Amino acid sequence: MTTAQPQELDVQPTPLALLLLGREADPKSERGVDCPGDLPSPSDPDLVERARKAKEKLGDKVFVLGHHYQRDEVIQFADVTGDSFKLARDAAARPEAEYIVFCGVHFMAESADILTSDDQKVVLPDLAAGCSMADMATAEQVAECWDVLTEAGIAEQVVPVSYMNSSADIKAFTGKHGGTICTSSNAKRALDWAFEQGEKVLFLPDQHLGRNTAVRDMGMSLEDCVVYNPHKPNGGLTAEELRAAKMILWRGHCSVHGRFSLDSVNDVRARIPGVNVLVHPECKHEVVAAADYVGSTEYIIKALEAAPAGSKWAIGTELNLVRRLANRFAPEGKEIVFLDKTVCFCSTMNRIDLPHLVWALESLAEGNLVNRIEVDRETEAFAKLALERMLALP
Repeated sequence: MTTAQPQELDVQPTPLALLLLGREADPKSERGVDCPGDLPSPSDPDLVERARKAKEKLGDKVFVLGHHYQRDEVIQFADVTGDSFKLARDAAARPEAEYIVFCGVHFMAESADILTSDDQKVVLPDLAAGCSMADMATAEQVAECWDVLTEAGIAEQVVPVSYMNSSADIKAFTGKHGGTICTSSNAKRALDWAFEQGEKVLFLPDQHLGRNTAVRDMGMSLEDCVVYNPHKPNGGLTAEELRAAKMILWRGHCSVHGRFSLDSVNDVRARIPGVNVLVHPECKHEVVAAADYVGSTEYIIKALEAAPAGSKWAIGTELNLVRRLANRFAPEGKEIVFLDKTVCFCSTMNRIDLPHLVWALESLAEGNLVNRIEVDRETEAFAKLALERMLALP
């Protein structure tokens, strides 16, 4: 018997394959890069006091923003809390703050840099705090998609609408092509505006928010929507399918909200009689259709604030926020549970922990600017144009 010798194949790995294997870095990717510097130990019992002292030393020079999905250990140092767009606007409203420390993810810090003055410096405590949804649409992929729409003869009819949860590059593409940005709370207004400008919408990068808004809020059918897959030739669609569609949805999703299922809804209703199911519109369409209430993180908070004592709620959004709300409203007799039985934090949001925040604040207090997020001038100009169109929506 002879043993066949393995042959070496002349196969060159693609840039994407190398990136996924962790052998290359993409500076324009939402995944971010390694965080430089020596971080304090997470077991350091003095972390809270160190953060407090550094923030106190910086005084009005620093403004700390905390997204709703952040850990409690971090959120306690936030000057304001909110969703991504609210926080970016809050930063722009504090021109006296030299440093904006954004406890969130990369695209949020980019938006803050776009909306703040040139004198202000936006800092992200951990550069690896990215967003899986924003990762799902790169500038190159979207440019290729536009070429496909052009070849199908419909590009002039298409208005891009990009979710706030997208990179600065995607926001700039949107601005350059006459589109607007939307949030989860104003998506219908943005789509109403877009359909006044053109006949079709390219919705980036979250297919679920686009589909839910079009079907649930605007009365379209599921057949009016097609999904463009950037990993397939021509997006996996024929020219006829593109011409027939009203909503061209990018094949992207939130890794947290995408895990909720119809089984999750049915199970919680069986376990907790009389429960109100309240979910974020980034959830799948069948989950949104089965829920009692649907809305943004701000909507979810306000709904629970207004809920009667003794009411029961199952919330389909990130666990840090759900747990915080459950603790907040427990004294009022409101029972609040996570929609899914499986614990699900936003892994990239949770990269911003107390050691990273302490390191960033102490570095700034010592006069060392670290982890600055800075959008180039051309990208900023077109991205700001798209954001301003959103701000001008009726």
